[in-house]
Amino acid sequence: MFDPRPGSSPAGAESSRAARLPLEQLTSLWFQVTGLLCNLECTHCLVDSSPRNKSMTFLEREAVRARLAEAEALGVKEVYFTGGEPFLHPEMTGILRDALAVAPSTVLTNGTLITERLARNLGDLARGSRYSLEIRVSMDHPDPARNDSVRGPGAHAKALRAVTRLQAEGILAIVTATEYLAGNGDGAVEGCGAAPAEPLAEAFRRLLLDAGVSRPRIKTLPVFYLGKLEDPAQGGAITQDMMAMLEPSALQCSATRVVSADGIYACPILVGKRIALMGRGALADALGPVPLAHHACRTCYETGMTCGNT
Repeated sequence: MFDPRPGSSPAGAESSRAARLPLEQLTSLWFQVTGLLCNLECTHCLVDSSPRNKSMTFLEREAVRARLAEAEALGVKEVYFTGGEPFLHPEMTGILRDALAVAPSTVLTNGTLITERLARNLGDLARGSRYSLEIRVSMDHPDPARNDSVRGPGAHAKALRAVTRLQAEGILAIVTATEYLAGNGDGAVEGCGAAPAEPLAEAFRRLLLDAGVSRPRIKTLPVFYLGKLEDPAQGGAITQDMMAMLEPSALQCSATRVVSADGIYACPILVGKRIALMGRGALADALGPVPLAHHACRTCYETGMTCGNT
């Protein structure tokens, strides 16, 4: 049976001194829809996804639909799909159709599997839905060689092509980039060609404009030291004293839960971590306080980042 008490996880010492953050309203529901299976193997992946990581199974469409019904009854405001790579799921468009009947929905993807046909299908879904559909396409550097050094050959070109295909169907994708390749410590990257170092978001804005994207949308993320970059020394538990200096709603786990095949978690990047497991039964029973005990919690606390679209 699931034991939610502080210290019941393997990281008991951290849990026992960590602040516990209540959830007052379920705003965002995430689905780890393809587990940890991905067609790429990025060197900095937060959840250690790869083409070989089959440690977590796919969610079946009926299981997603059932959780959506639970979330709708709880007043959910938005739905996200992640993995792994969500578009490896053979029923992903059907799952999205179900989600868009409930709330605005977003897919986080590396973009490499977005064919012209899939882009058309997504455009049809967006045009026919009462709620908005967002597609987040992950990249890491505006320079193809630098990007592909961590994402694999051809990833840059395929992701950029996905953004332009989606635009043709009326979907303005959000390009999401980590600061993993920003080498000078202030979120800037070396410019392409003769351009000087510039902020990561601005470098991507230029790339997208040059590619014909009329309204570039960019989200940047800090580096998290977990997954393939696992390093507990880079953070620590958030204590109650520390929370006195922060509005609780600034942390996304105050309004978020994540559904995976093996349980319900508090955070999208902590799926599979026992310390973030909130339950395995009804969604309503997984809305209790979250121990801010994982070392990645410190990055959220210090940077104010969120995995959501804003």
